[in-house]
This record gives sequence, C-alpha cells and structure tokens, in this order.
Amino acid sequence: MNHQDKQLSSNQLFLSVILMVAGAHLCNDLIQSMLTATYPLLEEKYRLTFAQVGCISLVYQFTASILQPVIGFYTDKHPKPYLLPLGMVSTTFGLCLLGLANQFYLLLVAAAFLGVGSSTFHPEASRVARNASAGRYGSGSIGVSGRG
Repeated sequence: MNHQDKQLSSNQLFLSVILMVAGAHLCNDLIQSMLTATYPLLEEKYRLTFAQVGCISLVYQFTASILQPVIGFYTDKHPKPYLLPLGMVSTTFGLCLLGLANQFYLLLVAAAFLGVGSSTFHPEASRVARNASAGRYGSGSIGVSGRG
C-alpha cells in the first residue's frame, strides 16, 4: 500500500467516525428533546402543578448541564470511551422509564437518567471527534460532529 492509498484510507476512516459520532449525537439530542415535548402530556396525565413540571426540568437541567463540565474535566484527564454507549443507554433508559412511570418520583428519576446520558455522552463524543481527525482538521471535526 503506497502513501496515497494510506491517506485515502485514513480520510475514509475519519469521515466514517465523524459521521457515526454526528449520527449518535443527533439521536441523543432528539431523544432528550422528548422530555420537554411531553410536559403538557405529563401535566395532564399526572395532574402536575407548574412547580412539579419545574422540578422535572430542574432535575434534567442539573444532571445534563451541571454534571457535563465536571464529567468533561475528568474524562479529559482520564479518557473513558465506554461513556459514549453508556450515555446512550442512560438516555434510552430514561426515555423508557418516562413512558412507564406511574408516580411523580419516577418522572424525576427518568429526567435524571436523560440528563446523565447527555452529560456523559457529549464530552466523550467531542474527544472522539477530535481524536479521529488526528489534529489535521483542528476544531472542524468537532463542529461537524456537533451538527448531529
């Protein structure tokens, strides 16, 4: 295999990894957006007050937004590639629990799983996108994977 073939193979691998990360990012964010889309349904089904809907939002936002930089800081120093699939599993489990919940506290637990899925997925997805580019494309690879 000559140098040109190696370069082509490397570019194809880079593109494949970036597209997979972008697709997973799209799926992750679409699943998580279901929580806020279901607020009116949850409010009606469980006769929730605005304060209870706000608590669901608080639990989700805390676990998704506040934990993400903490997890990102840790995984920058100690990479954990298995957090990509675990983040997706947590997100999916949270969505399933949201559909099966029959009490308010289970809605809070479901929101927490959705948020933890987001906070574990995003830092590792950015790291994988950056590593896939091997420094050739700078932050462009992260930008492409973030379009998902």
